[in-house]
Amino acid sequence: MTFLRHTLEKTLSEAARGGVIAIGNFDGVHRGHQMVLDHARAVAAQSGGKSYVLSFEPHPRTLFRPDSPVFRLTPEPMKARVLEAFGMDGLLVLPFTRDLANTSADGFVDEFLTGHAGAAHVISGFNFLFGKDRQGSPEFLKEAGEKRGFGVTIIDAHEDENAEPISSSRIRRSLGAGDVAEAAGLLGYRWCVAGTVIKGAQIGRTLNFPTANVELPESCHLAHGIYAVRLRRADGTLHDGVASYGRRPTFDNGPALLETFVFDFSDDLYGEEIEVSLFSFLRGEEKFDNAEALVAQMDLDSVQARTLLKSCAPLSPLDQKLTFDGKV
Repeated sequence: MTFLRHTLEKTLSEAARGGVIAIGNFDGVHRGHQMVLDHARAVAAQSGGKSYVLSFEPHPRTLFRPDSPVFRLTPEPMKARVLEAFGMDGLLVLPFTRDLANTSADGFVDEFLTGHAGAAHVISGFNFLFGKDRQGSPEFLKEAGEKRGFGVTIIDAHEDENAEPISSSRIRRSLGAGDVAEAAGLLGYRWCVAGTVIKGAQIGRTLNFPTANVELPESCHLAHGIYAVRLRRADGTLHDGVASYGRRPTFDNGPALLETFVFDFSDDLYGEEIEVSLFSFLRGEEKFDNAEALVAQMDLDSVQARTLLKSCAPLSPLDQKLTFDGKV
C-alpha cells in the first residue's frame, strides 16, 4: 500500500477522503504520540477507512520565534518515514503561515478537517490547541464534531515507567545532554538523523579513518561527542560505525559536523542520502595533543562501539523496522 504524502492546501481525492485523522505536531513521533496513532489505526480498522496524520510545517515556533528555531527531532521527511513504518496510511501537511495562524478555530475545522480532508473521525492529544488565539481546545473540537458529523477522541498524556510525562521537549533535553539511550527509551526507537554526505577537510582519510560527513541544522542541539551508530544507505543496507558530532578541536575547531566512520567499508558515499541512528554516547568531544593520540583513542572508540552494537536488540517493532531491517 502506497503511503500518501499530501499538502492539505488542496482537497484530498475522493478515494482518500473520509479517513481518521490524528492531528498535532508529532515532532519525534514518540511513545506518547504513538498512543494517539494506535487509536487512529484502531478506529480506521473498525470503519474500513484510512488513518492519517495531519501536521504542520514549519514547526509553529519557527514562525513566531524565528531567532530561536525549535530543535526538530523529526523533520518532515523523517517524520513521514517513521509514520509509514508505524503503519499509518499517510501524512497530510499544512504549511504553517501567518494566515493559518490567524484562521479561526471554526474556519480551520470547516476549511481543512471537513473541507479538504473530509474527516470521518479526528483524534488529538489532550493538550492540542488550534486556531487564532488558540481557541480550538479539545472541548471545542468535540462540539465541532457533534455539529458537523465527525467523531472526536481526545487521548490523555502518556507517562514513562517512572510516571513522568513523555514529551518532545524532554527528549530534546536528553539529546542535548548526550543521553541518546534515554531519548530512545522515550521515543520507542533509536533517534535518527538524515542528510547528504558532503566532502569535508578529509582529515579522517589521512588518519586511516575516512568518514561520511553530514551537516545538521544549526538548531540541532545534540551534545558534541562520540557515538556508537548504525548507518543506513539509500539502498536500505545497514552498516555499523562510530560517529563524532562536533567541531574537531584537535584540528580546525570549525563548523559542527556529524562524521561517521563505517566499519569494514570502502565504498564512496559522497552525494548519497544516508540516515544515522544513534545507539550510545561513548564520550565527550576532546582536544588531543597530536594526531597520534587522537588515533589511539579512535581505535578504542571503535572497539567499544563494535561491542555495544553487537549486543543491541530492537526496542519495539517500530525500532526493528527503522534500525534493524532493510528499507521500509
